[in-house]
Amino acid sequence: MHENDGRVVSNFVVQALAGQPLTVFGDGQQTRSFCYVSDLIEGFLRLMASPHGCDPVNLGNPRETSMLELATMVRDMVGSRAGIVHAPLPKDDPVRRNPNIARAQELLGGWTPQVSLERGLEATIAYFRGLNSRNNGAA
Repeated sequence: MHENDGRVVSNFVVQALAGQPLTVFGDGQQTRSFCYVSDLIEGFLRLMASPHGCDPVNLGNPRETSMLELATMVRDMVGSRAGIVHAPLPKDDPVRRNPNIARAQELLGGWTPQVSLERGLEATIAYFRGLNSRNNGAA
C-alpha cells in the first residue's frame, strides 16, 4: 500500500500516525469488508489449482465494518488522540459491500479468511510506522 493511494485503510492509518483527524465520509455507517492480502492470495491459488479456475467465485471477508467503526479502531490501535471529522459522502458511494463467499468455501476446500481485521490492521499500522521512520531518517 502507498500512503496516498486513496484507500480508506491507508488514509486512516496515515492520518492517525500523523495525529491528524480521521476523515469519514457521510455519517460513516456505510460498510466495507476487508480481506488481508495473504488470505486473498490463498484463495486465488486454490481457485487457479481447481477445475473452477474460470468460474466466477467471490473471494473476500464477509465481516462488515462501518467506516466509523474502522476509523475508531485505527485511531485507538495507533494510540492517536485525534478526532474524527465528517466530509460529504461522494456521489455513488455504495452503502454496503459484503461478499458472499459460500461458493468459494464450497469449491475451494473450505477456503475462508484466516487473518482478522484487527491482525491485518496491526500489520498495516506496523508497516506504515516503519515506512515513516525510514522516510524521516533518510538524508
